Amino acid sequence: MTLALHGIGIDGSRPVAIGDAFLLSREPSLAPAKIPAEKVPEELKRLDAALDCARRHLEDVRTQIPHSTPKHIAEFIDAHLLMMTDSALVDATRELIREQSVNAIWALQSQRDTLVEIFDRMEDAYLRTRRDDIDHVVRQIQVFLSTETEAEALTEADVAGRVIVAEDLTPADTILLRHRGVAAFVVEHGGPMSHTAILARSLDIPAVMGVHRATERLREGELLVVDAETGTVLAELDTAILEHYRARLATFDAHRRELRRLVREPSASHDGTPVVLLANLELPEDVAAARDNGAAGVGLYRTEFLYMNRSSLPDEEEHLQTYLGLIEGLDGIPLTIRTLDLGADKQIPDTSFHPARSNPALGLRAIRLCLQEPALFLPQLRAIVRASAAGPVRLMIPMISCMAEVNAVLGLINEARRQMRRDGLKFDPLMPVGGMIEVPAAALMAGALARRLDFLSIGTNDLIQYTLAIDRVDDTVSYLYDPLHPAVIRLIKHVIDAAASTRTRVSMCGEMAGDPRYTPLLLGLGLRELSMHPGSLLEVKDRLRRCDIGALSRTIAALIDNIDEMPAQALLEQLEASSQH
Repeated sequence: MTLALHGIGIDGSRPVAIGDAFLLSREPSLAPAKIPAEKVPEELKRLDAALDCARRHLEDVRTQIPHSTPKHIAEFIDAHLLMMTDSALVDATRELIREQSVNAIWALQSQRDTLVEIFDRMEDAYLRTRRDDIDHVVRQIQVFLSTETEAEALTEADVAGRVIVAEDLTPADTILLRHRGVAAFVVEHGGPMSHTAILARSLDIPAVMGVHRATERLREGELLVVDAETGTVLAELDTAILEHYRARLATFDAHRRELRRLVREPSASHDGTPVVLLANLELPEDVAAARDNGAAGVGLYRTEFLYMNRSSLPDEEEHLQTYLGLIEGLDGIPLTIRTLDLGADKQIPDTSFHPARSNPALGLRAIRLCLQEPALFLPQLRAIVRASAAGPVRLMIPMISCMAEVNAVLGLINEARRQMRRDGLKFDPLMPVGGMIEVPAAALMAGALARRLDFLSIGTNDLIQYTLAIDRVDDTVSYLYDPLHPAVIRLIKHVIDAAASTRTRVSMCGEMAGDPRYTPLLLGLGLRELSMHPGSLLEVKDRLRRCDIGALSRTIAALIDNIDEMPAQALLEQLEASSQH
């Protein structure tokens, strides 16, 4: 009978992987804690030797990272190398060995438990996940204190095409395994913001996180199916299930090849209405994917990775060089740079910028944080204004909730321009400035915002979260996250209508924009600009080219007053029927 385990799916380049299980054991053998006092100097030497081996292992992994790999991936390794010199971990462990006459493995584990307890008490969800770094570093040192190291096991094993099943994975392991050709990851711990999840996305490896007791319930060498779309891991497969997933993979590959023909086709509906399809970028390295999939520009460049996994803040020149590289890579198509959206689930090293809050999603984040911390914000703002001299750049403000925030940002931009004129620096005085509609308050005052800004962009991820009062990363309420909730649809329509009344450009850059199931609805509501992950562009373009926007607009007009009682599936079916071609 087929065994199904469930977790959180992290899509790689393909939604499904099939491969034999490789169980990665992480538990070091914990020897009895107490050692004779005369053995303490020898144990301290063993600790220093293990630290040296662990550092050299990480440095070796770092040298194996290709130059084309995103910069932030190497920074995971750098952060762990830095922790191996941290006095809170290393010096405290030495003190435990000296004072209590205990072995190094036990002392490391004891200090790990002390530090993790501190992190577990933190109210901020993102900071709590940083306990993973402590676990990764401690385990890395511990295996080098053991007789047979995990590094040796990985080096000797043939993992190509196999599914790695582990309690957890360090960034070093994740990178090493990626270059060894693994098919997928199944990990017991971690969520969508964990290091392993971030790296799996960046390295295009399908993964399922949070699969409890996976290492106990799955057997070495057994054939597994990893479905990253549904967050499901299947074992003890019967022939019918295996053939189903093999056929699904073949169909997926054939469909992706077929979609390639659309890259150079016009981005327009069946009845001839042009629609602009843009890409969302996480990293500068994503530019190639945007261009390869025919993006007309970048509708959202998230700048948070410039700040994360590092010990210092980026300065104006680092910002500028990053943006100039993007502009050069885009070769004339427009770039929309969102100012940093930190806070809530994304934090930075300097703790003065993220005091603990009981509900960080409603606290000091995004533009609120930027306006309160000019030292954090102004270098980025000036760099964006300077970058506008090199190509078509748009600046976008996240999480607007009132007009005062807009006026404050526009005032800072004007001051930056005044300083640049004084200093003889070039910039585009007509650079468009827009705002994201992510808060219901902003959606309801979209008309006023449209009169003050050059464009609006609907960020559905947060707009849905705040409208429905649910934390979208909390799996106990995630079932309530509904893009087709009548209140959400009404807010989206209100924003689109408000922008149309002032002839202001409006786009959508949330996950909803990249889901072809919702394309007919968004077109019928009046959107003519959508921004999404580069991998979704051709799927949405294919759906767009089969839509009759005139018919969809008439259907929406007839249904909009009655959607409160209409099941979501019925709404989608009526829209589908009205746009069939």
